[in-house]
Amino acid sequence: MEKIASFTVNHIDLEPGVYVSRRDMVGSEPVTTFDIRMTSPNDEPVMDTAAVHCLEHLGATFLRNDPEWGPRTVYFGPMGCRTGFYLVAAGELGPADVLDVLTRLFTWAASYDGPVPGAAPRDCGNYLDINLPMARWEARRYLDRCLTGIDEAHTVYPV
Repeated sequence: MEKIASFTVNHIDLEPGVYVSRRDMVGSEPVTTFDIRMTSPNDEPVMDTAAVHCLEHLGATFLRNDPEWGPRTVYFGPMGCRTGFYLVAAGELGPADVLDVLTRLFTWAASYDGPVPGAAPRDCGNYLDINLPMARWEARRYLDRCLTGIDEAHTVYPV
């Protein structure tokens, strides 16, 4: 089998950022997959599973309730390696198109202090594996070290 595109990214030099992972056509409509990279792969600890799960619940809820991005959000979920998330959105988009909504999302998540949406036995298959304090910490860390003042080097995959 051929190596898939995400396995051709240079993970040795990859740093936290917002990258276009791929663009696809679904019928006649373009769809963009973003790599929301929150930690440096193979260089620092991965995010805790319970924090990732919590951020998934918060992120998906925030995006799908956003007036502009709700209709455009196809998927928001974690990478299996626990170094970030994928955002799949309708349209032929670039990192600059999503920086505002991502900043709003992670600002909201960093200060969220209520019941985690969908964290109940009826709503989630692993509702006990949720860590809101760690999710807030990860969101704040990503805002401070990446989204605030992001430069072009953190929006283009390293070669």
